[in-house]
Amino acid sequence: MANIKLVTDSSIQLTPEEIAKYDIHVIPLTIMIDSTVYVDGETITRAEFMDKMAAASALPKTSQPAIGTFLDVFNDLTADGSEVLAVHMLEAISGTVNSARQAAELCKGKVTVVDSQFTDRALAFQVIEAAKLIQAGKPMADVIKRMEQIRDHTKLVMGVSTLDNLVKGGRISRVSGMLSSLLNIKVILEVTGGELKALQKGRGMKTLVNFADKTVQQMAKLGNVKSVGVSYAGGQKLAEEIGAKVKAALPTAELLVRPTDPVIATHTGDGAFAITYYVD
Repeated sequence: MANIKLVTDSSIQLTPEEIAKYDIHVIPLTIMIDSTVYVDGETITRAEFMDKMAAASALPKTSQPAIGTFLDVFNDLTADGSEVLAVHMLEAISGTVNSARQAAELCKGKVTVVDSQFTDRALAFQVIEAAKLIQAGKPMADVIKRMEQIRDHTKLVMGVSTLDNLVKGGRISRVSGMLSSLLNIKVILEVTGGELKALQKGRGMKTLVNFADKTVQQMAKLGNVKSVGVSYAGGQKLAEEIGAKVKAALPTAELLVRPTDPVIATHTGDGAFAITYYVD
C-alpha cells in the first residue's frame, strides 16, 4: 500500500504541535503590505500582521502559492513512490486549490487535490482526521470519504465588525444580501456549500455578541459536538469570552481559541471572529 503524504495551505488553523504530530506539510501564501512581500507564517506572525495591517496605507494584497511552488513540493513528496493528498481552502475566496490542481497535473507522482469548501479551523477538522487515518494505514478512498463526512457536518459562522475590507478586497460581491454602502453595520456570515453567505446584519457589538451566544446555545443542544474552534482577527477579548462560554456549555469537546491567519484577517478586517464546529 502506497504511503500518503498530507499537504495543505497556511489559511488553515493548526497549532505547531498538530503540524508536527500529524506530519502535515503547510504551503504558505504570501501577503504584500505597502510594497513589502511577507511569507505567511515564515516572515510574519499573526500578531505582527494585525499591527502592520492597521498601519498600512492600503489594504494588504494576498496571493496564492505559485503553481511552481506546489509542483516542487509535490515532486519532492512523491519521489519515493508516495501519494500526496492536498487539501485546501474553498475556491470561493482563493485560487489556491486551482494552483494545486494545475501542479498535480504536471507532477510525475500521484496527487489528489481536494477543495475542503472551508478554511481556518473548519479546514483543520478535515485535515487532522485525514492525518489520523493515514497514520492508521487507511487507503486514499477511505480518507476522502471520511473527510467528506466531516465536511458535511461542519459549520462555520463569522462575525464581522466592518465591511470595509470585504469591499476593498472585492469579496463583498460574493456575499448575498449585503449592500456595499452599509459599511457601518455588523454582519454575520456563514461559509456553506463552499460559498460565503450573509445570515444577519445589525448595528452595534450587541449584534455579534448575541449571535455568538445563540450559536453556543445551539451547539449545546446538539450534544455530539466533537471539536470547536474560535478564531479571531483582533478582538482577542471577545474571542476568549466566547471560548469560555463554549467550554462551559461543552466541557468534553475539543476547543482551540487562536488568532486567524493573515489571509483571512485581510478579508474580514479587525474585530472579526469565527466559530467553527463539527458533529460526529
